[in-house]
Amino acid sequence: MTPQELENFVHLRRARDLIDREYAKPLDVPTMADRALMSPAHFSRRFRAAYGETPYSYLMTRRIERAMALLRAGASVTDACMAVGCTSLGSFSSRFTEIVGETPTAYRSREHAAVNAMPSCVAKTYTRPVRSASSRNGEASGDAAA
Repeated sequence: MTPQELENFVHLRRARDLIDREYAKPLDVPTMADRALMSPAHFSRRFRAAYGETPYSYLMTRRIERAMALLRAGASVTDACMAVGCTSLGSFSSRFTEIVGETPTAYRSREHAAVNAMPSCVAKTYTRPVRSASSRNGEASGDAAA
């Protein structure tokens, strides 16, 4: 890895840390790119190359991950939606279903005793949503709207 590639990766990591920390706040690609000291287009290309998904897709996956924890704890779907920074319940439900494979209501009503018994660091890894290849291929159209 060249020094320039290493420096770019440090800047990308800074933006990813911003997403992980501030997921519930309104974040857009220009704000994330600004943190990485890159133009939005260059940032989006480099982020996808480094992490395998677009910055917006990464943000939404983190939001859904946090919403899953809130739903397991008994929060309503609307409360979970708003707590993670989503403003549209319909868009949240659609993205949740796309990523998790079931609706937020179905996820909330399902038994989560095994996950609740795990230490939170293990549960976070065990329940982390993983996008399927088919949803990754179709994500570009959804990302452009945001």
